[in-house]
Amino acid sequence: MKYLCQVWFDGAVLDAMTKEEKAALDANSLNYDKDLAESGHMIVAQALQPPTSAVTVRVRSGETSVTDGPFAETKEALGGFILIDAKDLNDAIRIAAGIPLAKFGAIEVRPIHDLRAQ
Repeated sequence: MKYLCQVWFDGAVLDAMTKEEKAALDANSLNYDKDLAESGHMIVAQALQPPTSAVTVRVRSGETSVTDGPFAETKEALGGFILIDAKDLNDAIRIAAGIPLAKFGAIEVRPIHDLRAQ
């Protein structure tokens, strides 16, 4: 079963890290991604640009509006995602707990809804 692990964290926490701490976190993250790929759990993982680079698109009554920035003001922002293949939710939670950024933020685990299966 496929699960999306959304990586949420407060950018200020990362900004407060030393160059060495950031380098270690990056290395740990890349190594964990490699481990997931080797174990067959990894489908894809990507880091996102900061929330300041986001735009929010809405369509109401046929009109499209585009707003700079994320859709909600929040301390934590979506920083990346990992799409995994896990045998069940417990396995997905185990995998999410190993994501290095889980120590600084939160990992939201959500099952993928397979519309083709219906």
